[in-house]
Amino acid sequence: MGQVEFVTVTPEEAGQKVLQFLQRRVNKDVPKSAIMRWIRTGQVRVNKGRVKPFVRLKMDDVVRIPPYTIDEVSNQGSQQRAAAHNGTLDIVAESEGLLVLHKPAGLPVQPGTGHDDAVTTRLKAKFADASFCPTPAHRLDKNTSGLLLVATSYSRLQELHELFRNEHALGKHYLAWVEGRWEHSETIELRDQLAKQKQHDGKERMETGAGKESLCTVTPLLVTNKKSLLHVALQTGRTHQIRVQLSARKHSIIGDVKYNGSPNPQGMLLHAWRIVLPAETFTCVPTWKRPFDVSTHLLANAPT
Repeated sequence: MGQVEFVTVTPEEAGQKVLQFLQRRVNKDVPKSAIMRWIRTGQVRVNKGRVKPFVRLKMDDVVRIPPYTIDEVSNQGSQQRAAAHNGTLDIVAESEGLLVLHKPAGLPVQPGTGHDDAVTTRLKAKFADASFCPTPAHRLDKNTSGLLLVATSYSRLQELHELFRNEHALGKHYLAWVEGRWEHSETIELRDQLAKQKQHDGKERMETGAGKESLCTVTPLLVTNKKSLLHVALQTGRTHQIRVQLSARKHSIIGDVKYNGSPNPQGMLLHAWRIVLPAETFTCVPTWKRPFDVSTHLLANAPT
């Protein structure tokens, strides 16, 4: 952008800090350090006055954005935009301030080393002209499929963050195919302490035995001698929690090779099936193929 721009804060953007607002509004190749320099030197103004980076904006505030140029778009940025342009988003539901996506296994929520394509890059490409770029309110592991809540306004994003922090304010229900015959016929509670541990190869993974308390309930939906379909309701949201707790009981998720599961052509068979908010419930049936397909008849027996 080669000239000064004056931007009026929309209802969707209200409540953001100045720095957050600018990071979403300006070209994605502008580094945070440059934006901080604009603010520090008074090039950014709100209602004609100088401002601190962490002041929250109100609806109808007028923000001055200084002129800037992008000398060279990074190769990584080009790759991310190309991947996002070619990717799609499966929107399964919409409500006020909210998109509900069916994230496929293999697609990370955020880009990182070795993977430029991600849910966030696809959102930025699809909603490039939105005043507030839709933003995921939580995360799913790259290889976990299922429901992902995406806020389309800052106020809804803050509301969802608060719900996810209050672990009893919403219901998070998963389906998992695990190795072997599950030995419990009724719903049971799994309670462990989980912490990240360094492995012999230098990599890290979560282990039971110490750390933060992790709690879920497990209900069998179908049990055979070689595999079992489980319904898992999370009461806490620790990293890799379901994967670790099931693996610790010698029932690794099929396809989860990180936690001792056998390789599977369909990938890791863990799916975020249902999310229950205070006034809304969303469901998304997994698209697993035989012999791991899941019928509505089986799901009818799952706890609510």
